[in-house]
Amino acid sequence: MINEQIRDKEIRLIGENGEQLGIMSSRDAMRMAEEAGLDLVKIAPTAKPPVCKIVDYGKFKYEQVRKEKEARKKQKIVEIKEIRLSPNIDKNDLNTKVNAARKFLTKGDKVKVTLRFRGREMAHMNTSRHILDDFAQSVADIAVIEKAPKVEGRTMTMFLTEKR
Repeated sequence: MINEQIRDKEIRLIGENGEQLGIMSSRDAMRMAEEAGLDLVKIAPTAKPPVCKIVDYGKFKYEQVRKEKEARKKQKIVEIKEIRLSPNIDKNDLNTKVNAARKFLTKGDKVKVTLRFRGREMAHMNTSRHILDDFAQSVADIAVIEKAPKVEGRTMTMFLTEKR
C-alpha cells in the first residue's frame, strides 16, 4: 500500500535514510513524504502499529524485483534420478549402475534405486534384498540412505541422498 491507500490512524515511520522517526499519525507521515518529494510505503502491515517508510516507490519496487530474481538464481532444484536393477544382475552391470549413481549424487540429485521383479522372480523377493544393500554399501562413502528398501507391488525401492 502506498500514499493515500494507507488508512491506519497511527503508524511507525522510518525515514528515507533508514532512521526511526517514531510513531505518528498517517496524515503527518504523508505530509513529510510529500515535503521530501517521495512516497509513503507500508512495508510491515501486520506489525502493531504498521511500519511505513518514506521512499521513492519506483526505485523500491525495482529493488524488490531484483532481490527476488537474485534469490531464484541461487536456488538449487533437486531432481530424483532413477536407477533400475533386476534380481539377476551381474557384478559388472551393478558396478556400472553404481558409477551412474555416484555421478548423480555428486551433482546434488537424489537417487531412487528400483529393483524390479518379473514372473517367477516374485517368489524370491526376500532373497534379492541383498542387491539393494550391496548397492547402498558401495556408495556409502558419498551417500546416505534416505528411505530404506521397501516393497511396493512388483518393485523394491530405496532412496539415496548425498552426505552433507
